[in-house]
Amino acid sequence: MAEMTVELVAVEQRLWSGSAKLVSAQTTEGEIGVMPGHEPVLGQLVEGGVVSITTVDGERVVAAVHGGFLSVTATTVTILAESADMAQDVDVEAAKAVLAETTEDLEAIAIAKGQLRAVERA
Repeated sequence: MAEMTVELVAVEQRLWSGSAKLVSAQTTEGEIGVMPGHEPVLGQLVEGGVVSITTVDGERVVAAVHGGFLSVTATTVTILAESADMAQDVDVEAAKAVLAETTEDLEAIAIAKGQLRAVERA
């Protein structure tokens, strides 16, 4: 089975690394799916987006990402996000509260929406 090395890194920490057979991410050009052997590409991640990784064991790793870049070579995918939260670590009630109470902080709204989308996809 073909596989690739994937690293999901936020500015503060490495969130996940390992071998995967599929990575999907939301970029400013649209959603991209990457499999082993993909052509090299560099993409800008959307604000409040979601990254999904399917490991070689079939496990799904889902994270809410806020900005950053996706770098793809034939054997590696590196996701460098400005900030990121693993779906299982998202406080759903806090994210919903941000959406209910915030009207002017567009960055906070985008992050909260991304967190809720990540939880839905996990």
